[in-house]
Amino acid sequence: MPNTNDGILLMQGICKTFPGVQALLNVNFSLRKGEIHALMGENGAGKSTLIKVLTGVERQNAGTILLEGKEILAKSPLHAQELGISTVYQEVNLCPNLSVAENILIGREPKKLGSIDWKRLNNQARQILQRLDIDIDVTQSLGMYPVAIQQMVAIARALEISAKILILDEPTSSLDARETEKLFDVMRKLKNEGLGIIFITHFLDQMYQITDRVTVLRNGELVGTYDTAALPRMELVSKMIGRSLNELEDMSRFKQETGKHIAREPLLRARQLGRAGSIQPLDLELHAGEVLGFAGLLGSGRTETANLLFGVDKPDHGALTFAGQEVKKFSPLNSINRGMAYCPEDRKADGIVDELTVRENIVLALQASRGWFKFLSRKKQEEIANKYIELLNIATPNADQLVKNLSGGNQQKVILARWLATNPQTLILDEPTRGIDVGAKAEIQKLVLELAEEGKACIFISSELEEVLRTSHRVMVLRDQEMVAELAGDELEEKKIMQIIAGS
Repeated sequence: MPNTNDGILLMQGICKTFPGVQALLNVNFSLRKGEIHALMGENGAGKSTLIKVLTGVERQNAGTILLEGKEILAKSPLHAQELGISTVYQEVNLCPNLSVAENILIGREPKKLGSIDWKRLNNQARQILQRLDIDIDVTQSLGMYPVAIQQMVAIARALEISAKILILDEPTSSLDARETEKLFDVMRKLKNEGLGIIFITHFLDQMYQITDRVTVLRNGELVGTYDTAALPRMELVSKMIGRSLNELEDMSRFKQETGKHIAREPLLRARQLGRAGSIQPLDLELHAGEVLGFAGLLGSGRTETANLLFGVDKPDHGALTFAGQEVKKFSPLNSINRGMAYCPEDRKADGIVDELTVRENIVLALQASRGWFKFLSRKKQEEIANKYIELLNIATPNADQLVKNLSGGNQQKVILARWLATNPQTLILDEPTRGIDVGAKAEIQKLVLELAEEGKACIFISSELEEVLRTSHRVMVLRDQEMVAELAGDELEEKKIMQIIAGS
C-alpha cells in the first residue's frame, strides 16, 4: 500500500483575476499519493479556474505550485502532461473515427520500417487497458463503444501519457449506476497503485462513496479541506452554499402578500416526464398566478428540467400538457408560440447576443415568434425596447447601445425584457440574478412576484435558497437528477430544504 500521507501536489496562495473578476483569492490545495480528493463548490466557486491554473490553461497572478516538492509552472496542458498531470473531461475529447488502440497511443505509435507497427500498437493498447481490467476489441472504432467505455479509454490514454496525478472532471455525469461503479472500481485500483486523483463532482452520494478528502471552494475562495468521513452532509451543503447552521436557526423567511389568486387548474402539467442521463421521471404542476421554485445543488437537475419543459431537450419518458393540451412537438419555437418563455442560466452563451444592440436583443424572441416575413418596423422595435428599458430600469444611454457594453445586471434585465416582450403565460427563470448586484437582484425578485400577481405562471431557479424562498409559493427540491420533495406553506424553511438536499 502507498503512504497516503505522502504529499504529491501543493498549491499555495493561488490568485487569478480576469477583467473585473477575482476568480481565485489565496486558494490552497494539496493532494497525496494514493488519495482520491474531491473538489466541490457551486457555479462560480473557482473549481475550473483552479484546475486550469494547475494544467497550464491559465497562468496564476500569484501563488506557487509544488509537484513532488519541486516548484512547477505548466505552460500548457501538453506541458502539464509531460510533468505528470492529466485531465479527463466530462465530454470525451478523443477521436471516435479512430480505433481504440489509435486513441490510446496517438502521437506515440510504435514504428517499424518508418510505418506504424499495427501489431505492436494493438498489443500495447490491450496491455494498457488490462491495467484497468478492461477487455475490449482495441481494433474497433472508439465511436462504436458507449460513453462509459470511451471514458475508460480516455483514462487509459491519460495514464499512458503521465502517471502522477489524474484529474477527473465530472466523469459520472453521463454514466448510469452500473457504469459509475465500474469507474469507481478503476479509481480504487489506481489509488492503491499510488496515483493521486482529483475528483470534481456535484453528486454528494458519489463524493461520500469514493473520496478520502474534500476541498470546498466558494466565490473563488477556499472554505476548507476536510476528511470526507468526518464531514456531515449537512455541514458540506452549508459550506458550499455559504449559510451557517446558526444563521439558519435564527432566520425567518420572507413574507409577501402574494398567491391569493393562484388558479385551481394547472396551466402546465408534467406526468413522469424525464430524459435518460438528464433527469429522472417526475410529476410537476404549475398554476397561473404562482411562482414555483426549484432548489438543489449544481447538477441536481434544475436546468435539465427547465430544458425539458421548454423543449430545448426532448423527453424520452412521460407526457407534458399546457393549458389542457398535450404537447406533441418539443422545441423552443413551439414553446414560444404556445406562450412560454425561458431565460437561460448562462446569459453569455445562451442569452445575450454581444454584437447586437439593446433594442435588437429585446425584440429577438418576439420577432422569431412572428417569423421573418412579418418584420417588426424600426419604430415598433424602438417602442417595445423603450417600454421595457423604462419598466425594468435598464441603465443604458439609449436602446441602440451595444448590449455587451452594459453591466451584468443590466444584461440580465435585457434578457428578461426580451421574454416579457412576447407576453408569455409561463416564464422559466434559470439563475436570473446570478452575478448581479444586490439592488438589481431585489428588482428582479420583485418583478417576478408582480408577474405572478398579474396571473402569469413562473418557475424560479436559483442556487441561493433564501432567494428561492423569498420568491416562491411552492418549492421543488432536486438531488442527483431526481425530484425528491415538494414543499409548501409552513414547510418552506431553508434548513429543511438543506436537509433534503443533503439527503438527511
